[in-house]
Amino acid sequence: MPLLTVDELTVTFGGRGRKDVRAVNGVSFDVDQGQVVGLVGESGCGKSVTSLALMGLLPSKGVTLGGRAELDGTNLLSLTPSKMRDLRGRDMAMIFQDPLSSLNPVVPVGVQVTEILQRHRGLKGEAARKEAAHLLDRVGIPDPTRRLKEYPHQLSGGMRQRALIAMAVACAPRLLIADEPTTALDVTIQAQILELLKELVDQEGTALLMITHDLGVVAGLCDQVNVLYAGKVVESAGRRELFAHPTHPYTHGLLGSIPRLDAPRGEPLHPIRGSINDQIAWADGCAFAPRCDRYEMECLTGTPELTEPRAAGHHARCANPVLATTEVPA
Repeated sequence: MPLLTVDELTVTFGGRGRKDVRAVNGVSFDVDQGQVVGLVGESGCGKSVTSLALMGLLPSKGVTLGGRAELDGTNLLSLTPSKMRDLRGRDMAMIFQDPLSSLNPVVPVGVQVTEILQRHRGLKGEAARKEAAHLLDRVGIPDPTRRLKEYPHQLSGGMRQRALIAMAVACAPRLLIADEPTTALDVTIQAQILELLKELVDQEGTALLMITHDLGVVAGLCDQVNVLYAGKVVESAGRRELFAHPTHPYTHGLLGSIPRLDAPRGEPLHPIRGSINDQIAWADGCAFAPRCDRYEMECLTGTPELTEPRAAGHHARCANPVLATTEVPA
């Protein structure tokens, strides 16, 4: 069985006097132990909301969850807050997008790392401080003993992100969720953070759910890729298969928007027209249809199903898929 199984997950935001908004609309995917699975898409497609739902970090009021999300047979969506707190940090952990806003600005970094060790591993006093220093050293922070006494604003962006990773892996969780962990970092630090995550997966056998809009990150790290649009998975395939044969027009458009070193000089990019707001309800057809150059009347006759138009294991939610072979490097 997969370590994590997400089946028809839905997240609906609502409130008195407001129209309900379904941010996640029937997302399904699996993550095996030691596997890196990517959730890819534009801002607003439901990636981060999916991760927050899995971690039990969405507000209790005004939010309705549906479907199932099982971690080793335990349905995460049905756990009480106290049981979820026992699970978070020990069996599953999350690396957030902005480390400066994720860390407490008025508490030293060492205190924030050691409280995890106290809560889930029972370490106290000097033993907890030594383990915290070891964790900071493990993720590449120089002079870790001194850094334990410093506040988040005294660390660089790369060090803050490494501190978050140290906190996330403190209890060797079986599942690690990374929500765009390299967005606020420069290119050199991005490469170091991704290499660190890859080492953790290889050495510990941790399952990693990588949430990103950067297809370069996907190409270098992920084993399986799920492309989201308007709260649904529109394409799912292995990394090499997806890059070699993008089948859904949205995936094809995302890859076509990336500058390539082997492109002729002066060749323009081909961005996807419109924005994420230009969509229709999934019940009325394909939500991507208003932005798609390949849409037909069949695209407006109800929710398209995930099919395998090209190869087994390569699923796409499209009535008129792109079946021509591309030369996108994997």
